[in-house]
Amino acid sequence: MKRLYLMRHGQTVYNLEKRVQGRCDSPLTELGIEQARRAGAWLAAQGAAFDRICSSPIGRAYATAESVRSVLESCSTDAASIPAVEAIDGLKERCYGSFEGGPQADVPADVWDPEELLVPYGGEGSAELRARMVTTLTGLMRDASVRTLLAVSHGSATLQFKKAWEHAATCDQGRPLGNCCVLVFDFDEVAETFSCTKIHNG
Repeated sequence: MKRLYLMRHGQTVYNLEKRVQGRCDSPLTELGIEQARRAGAWLAAQGAAFDRICSSPIGRAYATAESVRSVLESCSTDAASIPAVEAIDGLKERCYGSFEGGPQADVPADVWDPEELLVPYGGEGSAELRARMVTTLTGLMRDASVRTLLAVSHGSATLQFKKAWEHAATCDQGRPLGNCCVLVFDFDEVAETFSCTKIHNG
C-alpha cells in the first residue's frame, strides 16, 4: 500500500492578522518555522522514507517544505537520500478573488469552506478546488517510483481533499487542521482511492 503524508504550511503573519492569503503570500512567523521543524521531527520518528517531497509553489508552503526537509536530512543516516522539494502548481491554495489580502471578516462566507459563494468575486469554488487536489495528488501517487510521498499545501486546499475521502477514513475526521498538521492517507493503487488513517497536530 502506498502512503501519502499531506501537510498544511506553518503559521504566517497573515494568519496572526486574520487576513485572507489564498494566492497572495505572507512569510512564516518564528512559530511557523518551529512548527515545520517539529513536524519534520515527527515525520522522521515515523520512519517514513519519502520518494518525493512536493509543495505548493507559494512561498509559505515551499518554506515549510524546505524546513521539514532540512530536519529529515539532519535525522537521516543517508542525507543524500532525502529528495529535493518540487514545486507543484496543483497544490496551491484556492484563489479568493477580490478578497485576496484583505480582512477575513470581509469574506461573505466561511473562509475555510466558502463552497461556491466566492465564484462571483473571481474566487475558486470548493468543487473545483476539491477536484484539483484529488487530480493532482492521484497523479503524484500514480508515479511508479513513489511508495511514500510528502505533499505540503494549504488549509482550505487540504480541507477539500480530506472531505473528498471522508467516507473512506478510518480515523476521527473532526480534528482541527492546525498549522503544520499532517494527514496520513493510504493509497489503493488499483482503485485509486485514499483512506485517511491519522491526523496529527504537533
